[in-house]
Amino acid sequence: MELLRLLPLGSPPAFTPMDSKRARQPRCPSSCTCTKDNALCESAGLIPRSFPSDVISLSFVKSEFTEIPKESFIHTPALHLLLFTANNLDSINEDAFLGLPHLEYLSLAYNNLETLPKDLFKGLEALTKVDLRGNQFTCDCKLKWLVEWIYSTNATVDQIYCKGPASQVDKKINDLVSQSFDCITTEFASYQSLKFESISVEAFSFGSDQYVVFAQPFIGKCRFLEWDHVEMVFRNFDDINSTSTVICKPLVIDNQLFIIVAQLFGGSHIYKRDTSANKFIKLQGIDILKIRKPNDVETFRIDGESFFVIADSSKAGSTTIYKWNGNGFYSHQSLHPWYRDTDVEYMEISSKPHLILSSSSQRPVIYQWNKSTKLFDQRTDIPEMEDVYAVKHFQVKSDLFICLTRFIGDSKVMRWDGALFREMQTMPSRGSMVFQPFPVGNWQYAILGSDYSFTQVYRWDVKKGEFVHFQELNIQAPRAFSPVSIDNRQFLLASSFKGKTQIYEHLVIDLSN
Repeated sequence: MELLRLLPLGSPPAFTPMDSKRARQPRCPSSCTCTKDNALCESAGLIPRSFPSDVISLSFVKSEFTEIPKESFIHTPALHLLLFTANNLDSINEDAFLGLPHLEYLSLAYNNLETLPKDLFKGLEALTKVDLRGNQFTCDCKLKWLVEWIYSTNATVDQIYCKGPASQVDKKINDLVSQSFDCITTEFASYQSLKFESISVEAFSFGSDQYVVFAQPFIGKCRFLEWDHVEMVFRNFDDINSTSTVICKPLVIDNQLFIIVAQLFGGSHIYKRDTSANKFIKLQGIDILKIRKPNDVETFRIDGESFFVIADSSKAGSTTIYKWNGNGFYSHQSLHPWYRDTDVEYMEISSKPHLILSSSSQRPVIYQWNKSTKLFDQRTDIPEMEDVYAVKHFQVKSDLFICLTRFIGDSKVMRWDGALFREMQTMPSRGSMVFQPFPVGNWQYAILGSDYSFTQVYRWDVKKGEFVHFQELNIQAPRAFSPVSIDNRQFLLASSFKGKTQIYEHLVIDLSN
């Protein structure tokens, strides 16, 4: 109490050591030299975390560090100039310059930078000058953002050049445009594995829903799956029980769903979906004398009429076309008796309906539709193409191509030149029983399965005008593939004769991100 009386009335409180600590200004780091508002750091081992508050210009020279870490200047928000000229920088964290709203000049010139992280300059609204000269920039998709930023910013950026890749060397980055980069790619990513073997797969729409059906030969079943919009997986929908099932082919006519169930034993049958009873009912059998060993089924429409054709691979059977008459399907035309056909493909060549039959006993045979007789006439074959197991077609713009599957030897891609199919590409394919082309969005693919190695995915290169190797998939003894689009997502269904049936999702990837 006596001490308090000695203090004059209204005197300020005593200055404590804690107050001294609070008021103390940050000192100039030992590796730097500071003047009134400038700091120069030479041979610094790392970036100091604090500087005197009146420093607005900071320079680093001959630094020992090679990276600018995250939030390196968060405690120096007043900086106007920041220079890293002629150091050994090779990487910068994307948030390195966070918290510098007043920064006007930034120099990263003459370092070893090959790229810069996307949005590195985000939040630097006051920038008027950026110097990036003298670096080793690789002008790939990772640098696409910089090209777009240079185009949109008000800051001045000195002329900089590409040092790679070979196609871009010495090009001026300032003159590039976003279209200079091809950064969109794709991938088939494993999505769902189904615990059953299958030999064929088909995707189809009925009503407003999308379905897939697999033929399971070992348990004699057509297994139907539907998409679960909540769980985001394919789930069981229904089954058709049969014997040694090899193909379950859907065909929708006048809002009626038919399933052609091809069997190795016991004859083949046609089922119809009874929507009121919510089940499949057997509609009719298929002539067992003509179809003894079915190997493929193809559906098509000509002049508003619905057909399907079954390729028969037995010595005594005959590939046969069936036609819908309003009540059932009847035999319309027999093709190629005694030739052991393994595949049939419907396509239009020069706007005219055609069938191509592949056979183990001769080269693929081309049939053309005769409008007057309403039958297919044999036209020609594909020369010098023995041992073709199957033929599948695809189009790129107005050009027609076919993929020819060969179990022994090389599979082929051929192009229609207006008179005949000419070979244009060869793929090694030992052990292949499926070479399936299919489009997904704007991309054209072909997938080559093998019993002895990985399944090879090819993607069409528009510039080269041919398929280029794209991806490998691990599928045991693949037999069929089918793309399906659901909820704006793209999937690839893959049947496996000796392992789990697989479902892949087609992903679109932006490499610039």
